[in-house]
Amino acid sequence: MAETPLSRVRERIARAARRAGRDPAQVTLVAVSKTRSAEEILPLLEEGHRDFGENRVAEAQEKWPALKAQYPDVRLHMVGQLQSNKAAEAAEIFDVIHSLDRESLLKALVKAVEDGGRAPDCYVQVNIGAEDQKGGVAIAELESFLARVRETPLPLAGLMAMPPQGLEASPFFALTEELARRHGLDGLSMGMSNDYESAVMLGSSLVRVGTALFGPRD
Repeated sequence: MAETPLSRVRERIARAARRAGRDPAQVTLVAVSKTRSAEEILPLLEEGHRDFGENRVAEAQEKWPALKAQYPDVRLHMVGQLQSNKAAEAAEIFDVIHSLDRESLLKALVKAVEDGGRAPDCYVQVNIGAEDQKGGVAIAELESFLARVRETPLPLAGLMAMPPQGLEASPFFALTEELARRHGLDGLSMGMSNDYESAVMLGSSLVRVGTALFGPRD
């Protein structure tokens, strides 16, 4: 069988997991399909892949209903920052939200559920590098925010983190894993195209990969 970008990434994930003494089946690969057309996505669907990530609600609403009609077992992941006023729409189309990072968004998602909407799995985004320009809960405020999430009907899946660009990612992955363990969480959404193998070796249960699967954007 010919090697494909998807098979290459899967093999690299499996190799990294085995190096760390982990079962590769513990790691979910999310193909980040933001800005990619249905024609670009279809080959991965035909190859059997089912987890995809988008970062805009409107783009997902436009692109995915027709694809999900063909492949109803697709799981859609919201991997971008989510505006509170889009929470109800996001909950309807996304199965997993990776960027729960503030009180206003938490309240909006809870209201969507209370109004009869779906309750997507939620990862709390941690501002692991303490960057002013990046979303995420400050480490010092994480414990109290997680406590509030646990009081709601939203399923708490784990933590999500994005290390600062230009710095070695491994220490930030290790810190995120330590925070998850400290707070009794199993799920870790961390690792992208340039560092997903390191993330897997340091405990990530879900990696978000775009360029390595789809190639660079034109």
